Amino acid sequence: MPFSEDDLWLGYPEETNAPYGVAKKALLVQCQAYREQYGLNAIYLLPVNLYGPRDHFDLESSHVIPALIRKCIEAAANGARSVEIWGDGSATREFLYVDDAARAIVAATREYDGSEPVNVGSGEEISIRDLAQTIAELAGFRGELAWDNSRPNGQPRRCLDVTRAEQEFGFRAATTMRQGLQQTISWYLASRAAMRVGS
Repeated sequence: MPFSEDDLWLGYPEETNAPYGVAKKALLVQCQAYREQYGLNAIYLLPVNLYGPRDHFDLESSHVIPALIRKCIEAAANGARSVEIWGDGSATREFLYVDDAARAIVAATREYDGSEPVNVGSGEEISIRDLAQTIAELAGFRGELAWDNSRPNGQPRRCLDVTRAEQEFGFRAATTMRQGLQQTISWYLASRAAMRVGS
C-alpha cells in the first residue's frame, strides 16, 4: 500500500469482494484487446469509493459514508446516546468526492489515450474511526460511537497510488474529506426536509 496499477495482477482479489474484482479485471483485458485489434480508444479508470450528494442512504444497502451520515443525523434528532458501528474502527479506506470523480473522468476522456489502467482517488487514507468521529461532529451527534467488535472490519487497508492520474491527465482531487462530508450532510438534510414538506 498504497496500491499501484502495476500491482493489479499480483494474486487473487481480496476474498470479500473477489467476484467484483475479477469482473473488473476482465473488463480491463477486453478494453486492451479492443484497443489493439480495432483501434478503440478505450481507457480504464480504477476509482476508489465515491461519496457525495444523491448517494444511496438506505441503512440496509448503503456504503459506509451515507450509512454513518444517516445514523448520526437520526441519532442526533432523536436524542440517542449512542450509534453502533461495525468493527473496531481500525480499518482504513480512501474516498473521493463525486464532483472530483466527475472531473477526473472528463479529464481522462479528453487527455488520456493509453491502454494502462489509471487509479483515481484522493490520495488520502482515513481510518473508519476518524471518519466516524468527523461525521458525528459535522452531523451534530454528541453521543458515543459504540464499536461492535463482533462484526467484521473488512479489508484492513485500502488506498491507491494516484501518481499516474496526475502525470497522464493532470488530475488531483480538490475537495478535502471534511469539505466533501459537510456538503454531503447538507444535501442529505435538505433532501430530508424536502421529503417531509412533500409528504
